[in-house]
Amino acid sequence: MNVRTNLLLPADLVAEVDAIAGPRGRSRYVTAALERQLRRDRWYADAVATAGAWQDHPLFPTDESVAEWVRGLRAEETDPRAWDR
Repeated sequence: MNVRTNLLLPADLVAEVDAIAGPRGRSRYVTAALERQLRRDRWYADAVATAGAWQDHPLFPTDESVAEWVRGLRAEETDPRAWDR
């Protein structure tokens, strides 16, 4: 369900949006931009909330052990033979 809202935006910003999206595409363009920003804001809030959660974890006693684990994950995604090792 869509909800009608009234926003005050700078005229030059609206003109730029209209030049890209067209006057009939303004709502769709603004919706997509807000959804992108909300995803970023939620991701950032989650990152802040969980910062340090893996600190002093027994599986990753050193920075090198973390890097090794990441390299292994990347190899699994790109090297079809990684599962055979």
